[in-house]
Amino acid sequence: MKQTILVVEDDKMIRELVTIYLKRSGYEVVEAGDGEIAKEVFLTEHPCLIILDLMLPKVSGEEFCQWVREQERNEVSIIMLSAKARTEDKIKGLKMGADDYIIKPFEPEELVAHVEAVLRRTGQYCQKITYDGLTIKPRKGEVLLYDQSLKLTKHEFNLLYYFMENPNVVISREDLMDQLYPYADKIVLDRTIDAHIKKLRKKIEKDPASPKRIQTVRGMGYKFDT
Repeated sequence: MKQTILVVEDDKMIRELVTIYLKRSGYEVVEAGDGEIAKEVFLTEHPCLIILDLMLPKVSGEEFCQWVREQERNEVSIIMLSAKARTEDKIKGLKMGADDYIIKPFEPEELVAHVEAVLRRTGQYCQKITYDGLTIKPRKGEVLLYDQSLKLTKHEFNLLYYFMENPNVVISREDLMDQLYPYADKIVLDRTIDAHIKKLRKKIEKDPASPKRIQTVRGMGYKFDT
């Protein structure tokens, strides 16, 4: 699972340079050139960390930071970028909700090192898999459907996690039984798996009778379709 980073920077050259170095380090990167676009990207992409320039058009970095901290289920980390080098400015940024504060100009390798350090402390809480509005956070045991929390049983959660880890792959009932009941005597019937999937579909599908996410592959098993 790659972690997603949102780079909010109005200077296109800096934004592209930071993006290149982050992608080389294995991160997914989304970008925004001003505070208003950053809000839209934040709500749709659910980043794990934000690299935030403070001098932004439309919505300032400080305002954006405060807005982010007001959002529900807010686990995102924030690294502020600023030319303001005074101690008072750093303290203000950290008190505002930043996890780190880096002074411009900076070396891209140094920024990546700061990103890695912050995510070592906080990244496990926002690891997630998202497909078409459905998000699972395995370490938190949380599932969201278009930002609305879903209540799943243990078996439903494990089933969905296995599907979302293996998208567009046909998975047999036998494999699903091994995932749900690894130590059980394999007298577990196929219809037990079917029953779990039927209940799961009711929670994640718009029309459980005509499912779009979890497809039945006749004679073979099931497939999570993206």
